Amino acid sequence: MSKLDALCGGFRSKYLDHAELTAQLTRWAEAFPELTRLESIGKTPEGRDLWLLTIGVDPDRARPTAWVDGNMHASELAGCSVALAIAEDFLALHTEPLAHSSDPQLTGPSRLSDTLATRLREVRLFVLPCMSPDGAEAVLKSGRYVRSVPRDGRGEHGAPRWQARDLDGDGQIRTMRVEDPTGDYVAATPEVPDLLSARELDDAGPFYRVYTEGTIEGYDGFTVPAPSFLSDNPIDLNRNFPWSWSPTHEQIGAGAFPLSEPESRAVVQFTCAHPEIFAWLNLHCFGGVFIRPLGHAPDAKMDQEDLGVYRQLEKWAADLTGYPTVSGFEEFLYAPDAPLHGDLTDYAYNQRGAFAFVVELWDLFKRLELPKPKKFVDYYQNLTRAEQKRLALWDREHNQGRIVGSWKKFDHPQLGPVEIGGIDARFGVWNPPPELLDEVCRAHSACFAHVAALGAEVVVRSVTVTSLGDGLARVEAIVDNRGYLATHGLASAKKLEWNEALYAELTGEGGCALVDARRIRVKIGHLAGWGRGHNTGANGLDYLRSGGNDGSARATWLVRGRGTVTLRVGSTRVGFVETKAVVS
Repeated sequence: MSKLDALCGGFRSKYLDHAELTAQLTRWAEAFPELTRLESIGKTPEGRDLWLLTIGVDPDRARPTAWVDGNMHASELAGCSVALAIAEDFLALHTEPLAHSSDPQLTGPSRLSDTLATRLREVRLFVLPCMSPDGAEAVLKSGRYVRSVPRDGRGEHGAPRWQARDLDGDGQIRTMRVEDPTGDYVAATPEVPDLLSARELDDAGPFYRVYTEGTIEGYDGFTVPAPSFLSDNPIDLNRNFPWSWSPTHEQIGAGAFPLSEPESRAVVQFTCAHPEIFAWLNLHCFGGVFIRPLGHAPDAKMDQEDLGVYRQLEKWAADLTGYPTVSGFEEFLYAPDAPLHGDLTDYAYNQRGAFAFVVELWDLFKRLELPKPKKFVDYYQNLTRAEQKRLALWDREHNQGRIVGSWKKFDHPQLGPVEIGGIDARFGVWNPPPELLDEVCRAHSACFAHVAALGAEVVVRSVTVTSLGDGLARVEAIVDNRGYLATHGLASAKKLEWNEALYAELTGEGGCALVDARRIRVKIGHLAGWGRGHNTGANGLDYLRSGGNDGSARATWLVRGRGTVTLRVGSTRVGFVETKAVVS
């Protein structure tokens, strides 16, 4: 058993609560102090830490950094496990390098080459496994549906609304069905009698109305309000970020103002202080799909160099996970020409210049062999009764019947006779069954390893000192970017005001000094990367040509005297590298 195996808290085969997550991260931080930093970037209203784990050699040194976050939506628990798996595999790169580069059990379905493993050891990783620990805890412990955070600060309401409660004392909050001649649901599948389906013309009944297990606040004795997935937890963290934020009447779940929630505010405060973040993975569930920018416009409006890099992701996603990659605007809008506002990926791509994307983990539709719709989002909206039945039978045969539960009678304090039970979507719909969790973790860790290797790699190729006589010398430095991406990251990120170009700084000591002290700092400019994306014509045999030597730059200084010079090269975007040379 390896050291990492001994430290593992089982997140590849079960879903961790907050105490277990804290224990897992603490074990890693204590076991590998030279590779990790564990910090809380904020606290939730219920007092839980937003844990962020940094991984890399000299973890405090700024350099191209990849970011992973999970579980911003409370019910999407698998994101936390996948984030932890990525963290564990990055630790393995440093602590078990030979095993990691040769053992598929550590790297997913595709083994990392020695070249890729070497590159990844130079990358720093930020991992926020759970962005909504209060929400995740509520879902895990009670089964209650929570979109992001289990709180409601809107004050007293005049109109009646549903509030989720465990009425029958079984520790779970499920659904209730009430027999009603106007009901819009029916038990229409004899093979799975507890499964309800939308009512159709030929159905004979009995018919049901379906509500959240709970009570109606402000009940007038007759009016039953329509349940909403945000009835008593109105915030969606993925609508609360500052890019293109819109108020609730335009964007449900937006919150009172951008970053009104401590969780989203902590993420933005931390990431704005780290311009070196070049890649950003936002983990969600479910569906089995990668969703990339743009979220607000078609591909024709996207920077075409950016699009080429995202097509590289598309190839890796297909090869390593089997998931397709779709445009957020062209295949993932729930209503035509109605982009989402306040989305995290939009913030990461448009404001932080990151190669940002979403993964909807768990390929349930593929498992059920459902026909592919014209747009991926239609999978969620157009489930037929026959496909419901297929899901229920799969649940029975392959998922220990976790999804479709039985109904039991209950005397509701407001509605009278009801039945409580029905669907528990946590394990099998929203998230993979625990038995399949490790498979999902391996595939997505392998895929993100390739993404994390895309960053710029600034290297001082040489420092040459040439004596000019009379105590003068010329110092010449050649600087390379040997990474896939340019030093500004994506092409579209170059315009961001904080994305400064590289500069080189030379200082002397021991009797050696610059002739012109004003030239201590020399602007180098951004350096191109060698990558061009996928399907961008680079392999066209009719014209194989490079872009000159735009990945390298030269800087020179005049110095007087003898001693040592220190060269420091970099920027806030890529961090800094240092080297020394002797002037004799």
